[in-house]
Amino acid sequence: MPSPPTDSPQASSSESRKILIFEPDPEGHALEWLEHLMAFVAAERPDTEIWLLAPEALCTALAEARPAVAADRIRVVALSPLERRLCTLRLLSVSAFARWWTMRRHLRRSGAEHGFFLMLDLLSLPLALGLGAGGRRRLSGILFRPSVHYGAIGPYKPSRGERLRDGRKALLYRLMLRNPALERVLSLDPFFPAHAHSHYPKGDKVVALPDPANPPVDCGPPSAAGFAPSGRIGFLLFGHLTERKGPLALLDALFLLPRDVAARVAILFAGRVDPALREQIEQRQSELARHHPDLWLRIDDRRLDQAELASLVRQCDVVLAPYQRFVGSSGVLLWAAVSGRPVLAQEFGLVGRLTRDHRLGVSVDASDPSHIAREIVRMIECGPSTFIDGAAAASFAAARSPQRFASLVLSV
Repeated sequence: MPSPPTDSPQASSSESRKILIFEPDPEGHALEWLEHLMAFVAAERPDTEIWLLAPEALCTALAEARPAVAADRIRVVALSPLERRLCTLRLLSVSAFARWWTMRRHLRRSGAEHGFFLMLDLLSLPLALGLGAGGRRRLSGILFRPSVHYGAIGPYKPSRGERLRDGRKALLYRLMLRNPALERVLSLDPFFPAHAHSHYPKGDKVVALPDPANPPVDCGPPSAAGFAPSGRIGFLLFGHLTERKGPLALLDALFLLPRDVAARVAILFAGRVDPALREQIEQRQSELARHHPDLWLRIDDRRLDQAELASLVRQCDVVLAPYQRFVGSSGVLLWAAVSGRPVLAQEFGLVGRLTRDHRLGVSVDASDPSHIAREIVRMIECGPSTFIDGAAAASFAAARSPQRFASLVLSV
């Protein structure tokens, strides 16, 4: 099997400012975000050199997408199999220290003066213990899932486990912000910086970072085999379908629909299904076929490219985000807002708050299938377009451009 087209890690001219950007997980947002950074460096930052440290599969895609005009300033470096394995272990404490060690190692090899973690959350433990980057090098990164402030931004009745989690996070955040090697924390939650500033001595290191909205993709005319059959309202659940995304709760909600409503609904699951859920989803799908024979339900169990996804979002009537007490931001809201489609989202946490503040759709207690079913019925009876403020959704997306995202990341 040929190796991916990556650059060997060797020091380059000291005239450029060098930043090493590290992401060991090839799933989710990583490719899109790194492409945004490459495009911004090529167009706006002639004095900046970035090194992208990532798994082989991601490196191959990045090397293909790298702008030719900046090929000498954008280095793509593949993690070794051992580095990738250690950095993605399920034992999070071990993977946290592996990521810190890997970053230090490659900072030395590249000669970069700044290391940036595309996902900083796991690094809170080693940073809280005072571990640095070596010498005068500095570290920064993106914090995805702060939850210590959720009581101030929306409905929040934490379970015992959630209280313990928030207490642990609060301690780690306080300690890691004291670490002199940590220069800046970019938070995808726009409400967390104010909390950090008022609760932690070094809270001014925390800065809001807008989750980037992907620009409209030219996906051509809609497919003649669009997923929603004529006369039905199309509901789309997409992404990597894990339990926290709510596919099981959604399927349970479909059982509760009145028969006349079920006959007007088309539901599409588009994305790779977590293998741990596949049997449960198939069982519910079979039972639904017997209980609601007029319900249209399809599961497309594979990863979709951006053009396919953009086409599906434009063809659907409602984007589903019935997450199960999911902490953090979600790009699903941005995909929906760009295409002017309402969301049916969890009321919990940041996703619920953004949905309400920007009138992106409806938020609901997604842990209760009867509540999801009730909102599906309302959207069918009232019409999906009545649940979104199109102008507010457009403003929400416009304020979260890839250029603004990249500018903030690369201003470390």
